[in-house]
Amino acid sequence: MKTISHINRSAWIAGVFTVLLAAAGCTGNFEEINRNPNEVTEAEMQRENYKTGANVKGLINLVVPAQEHMYQFNELLVSGSYAGYTEFTSDSKFEKFSTFNPTVDWLKWPFVNVISETYPYYRGVLNGTDNPVMRALADLLRVAIMHRVTDTYGPIPYSKVVEDKKESLSVGYDTQKEVYMKMFEELDAAIAVLKANTTLSTEAFGKFDGVYGGNVGKWVKFANSLKLRMAMRLSNVEPEIAKAKAAEAIGSGVIESNEDNAELTLAENRSALCWTNWNDHRIGADLISVMNGYNDPRRETMFTKVTVGKGETATQGFAGIRIGVYPGDSDAVKAGYSNMIIDSKSPYLWMNAAEITFLRAEYELRWGTDAAAGSLYEQAVKLSFEERGAKGAEDYLAQADAVPENYQDNVGSDNCSAVSKITIPWETGNFDRNLERIITQKWIAIFPLGTEAWAEHRRTGYPALFPAVNDKSGGSVDPAIGPRRLNYPVEEYTENAANVAAAVEMLGGPDTQGTHLWWDKTTSKN
Repeated sequence: MKTISHINRSAWIAGVFTVLLAAAGCTGNFEEINRNPNEVTEAEMQRENYKTGANVKGLINLVVPAQEHMYQFNELLVSGSYAGYTEFTSDSKFEKFSTFNPTVDWLKWPFVNVISETYPYYRGVLNGTDNPVMRALADLLRVAIMHRVTDTYGPIPYSKVVEDKKESLSVGYDTQKEVYMKMFEELDAAIAVLKANTTLSTEAFGKFDGVYGGNVGKWVKFANSLKLRMAMRLSNVEPEIAKAKAAEAIGSGVIESNEDNAELTLAENRSALCWTNWNDHRIGADLISVMNGYNDPRRETMFTKVTVGKGETATQGFAGIRIGVYPGDSDAVKAGYSNMIIDSKSPYLWMNAAEITFLRAEYELRWGTDAAAGSLYEQAVKLSFEERGAKGAEDYLAQADAVPENYQDNVGSDNCSAVSKITIPWETGNFDRNLERIITQKWIAIFPLGTEAWAEHRRTGYPALFPAVNDKSGGSVDPAIGPRRLNYPVEEYTENAANVAAAVEMLGGPDTQGTHLWWDKTTSKN
């Protein structure tokens, strides 16, 4: 892993792009006077979309961070470990997220770096154009970025960042509930604007859009799907709000086909460096043990094979590494555990049809019918198989006795019995086991989305994960349920002290990794 220099949060203002003036000429044309103010013509888009489009592109690159260092910290070292997806293979670092004692330099990445890089782009759009489509996209993308930040920390600076006329980041925090309610409001407004412009030519801003190529209709589906994801996050703390917002999102049109998956395609996927060039990570024992137990055909397209076992019994298969280990021989570790199959041309996954269909299945399980929930659950599994290019979804769903396997360490001696015996087929009328099925299969389907997987594990307790091999939290983390959040970085205490102190009061507990977030009401499922 490489490092880059400290980012001064006060320097973010210098990155704001030159303000663009929107054309606002008068007209006597009756049709123009009575045109929906949310509608935009292609000519209007083309007139001012270069610099504004560059700012939108900058926001797009931060949803799932495209920059390799930020990606490594946010998606692999933090949430990848906490979701049971990945472990760091270097034997030279003994203060890390997976053992609950990350260094000060590491803690700033998911907070300081994300926030300080997001707002120059965001303000560049707001200050640079009155174009409703560009502004709606900026609002949508800010929600997509910042909902990951609030799900990592809890209270964050959100509404006051925009309200502050000095364009400072040293502002007051919102409670997590306030952040979510504001985000729902902004999503609804963005969806309304985007829906009014679905006929806009893809050429209007397609060259800046590496996700949907300027297809506004697909952005509408993504926005509704993001609303659904966020709505279900509130299922245990505000079930009536969750139900209402989820119903609105589904009714407005969500991602249902893999053709509409949200994936960012760039000239080069720099995150591949973490797996290939740097060789810093391997697949977690949790994920491999579940998929091995299910004899899951998707492994072939997701992970590399390694030699499993020794001597005459050795064979080619899939092996994972326990989270929270200190690899003693990194060469043996890299050879003995499965890697992710990825290259520089791979897209960055944001959201797929399988995830959204699993969310709809959970919606039906909670507030609809068991039959509809079961049907959507099976449909989601099939969508995941289709996306991965795997065969045999029907046979997979019919495996009545397949369960996660006991873990046999392929390199060290950190063996562990399976912590779940959940099977695959739907069980009519069994809420708890069916919820575990939905979340476990969604966890498989959304790999490598560590931030989302960790949030859903905290919300539901599923999938059940092996405890970390080493707990260096000093007692602040309950090993039975794992970390619940990240503590605020030292930069907040030195540069925004009064406001971060108020944020800790909002948390209702100490600023440690063991304090539960507002929507996190889960106790151990292990």
